Amino acid sequence: MYYIIIGFLYLFSLLPLWIIYRISDFISFVLRYVVGYRRKVLMKNLTIAFPDKTEKEKKAIIKKFYRNFTDTFLEAIKLLTIKESVLRKRIQFDPAIFNDLFATGKSCQVHLGHNFNWEWVNVRVTRELKHPFLVVYMPINNKLVDRLFKHFRERTGSIMLSAANMRNEILPYRSKQYMLALVADQNPGNPPRAHWVKFFGRWTPFVTGPEKNARVNDMPVVFARFSKPKRGYYEVETKLAAMHPASMKEGELTLQYVRYLEEVIKKQPECYLWSHNRWKWEIKEEYEDRKIYDDNQNAGV
Repeated sequence: MYYIIIGFLYLFSLLPLWIIYRISDFISFVLRYVVGYRRKVLMKNLTIAFPDKTEKEKKAIIKKFYRNFTDTFLEAIKLLTIKESVLRKRIQFDPAIFNDLFATGKSCQVHLGHNFNWEWVNVRVTRELKHPFLVVYMPINNKLVDRLFKHFRERTGSIMLSAANMRNEILPYRSKQYMLALVADQNPGNPPRAHWVKFFGRWTPFVTGPEKNARVNDMPVVFARFSKPKRGYYEVETKLAAMHPASMKEGELTLQYVRYLEEVIKKQPECYLWSHNRWKWEIKEEYEDRKIYDDNQNAGV
């Protein structure tokens, strides 16, 4: 079954992008008006993040979200046959910050959010890096879909590490320079041990692993975002967040990341994965010692 699907997807990927985008328009229409895919979650998340926006404004973001969502999946299939020259034209990326870090002899971490389109950027960036590119990912419950997406990512040179078994899978690279990409806004599996930060004004748990690994190994951290100036075109922006995380206090790096992520989302809210239920957990009194405060926040608020 797997090879039959790969064959079908390969044939699909031969279609020109303008046809693929027409198909994406149709699928996004079906998801929005017929299936109503995660519509309540989308509206809930946008209402929390943008309480001042009108119903009309939030619906406009949702409409664009659905199209970006389906574009992302169909663009991923296009990777099977797209030319590297086309990706270079459509994705702007300057590897200078990573080349400078590589010259120091250090490995580094990149902290990302759930922004579109990671699949294309993954391919474009991997071919420009001097570091081996390790990507921590959450396995998809559907094993066939998980295998397909892992195939798309690994065929371009990325090395996929399962979040469930990262400690063991990263061992072969410990003695080498590498770049570790982490989507740091994953929902934590254990909220009592998470860092709780105000995200769009609401206490929200964030996984501690990205910060902990950076601090323990004193590994430079880069924040990255993808913007979408127009359909089928992306820009990668990077920012050196910390050169020596070991000198930072606990929670400081996570707080910086959350504030950065908010800025990213506000610039192009339609390019964030709002179907990801970011506010599924509620803050409890027993989490008080896990709260990370901004300098202008008062404890207990």
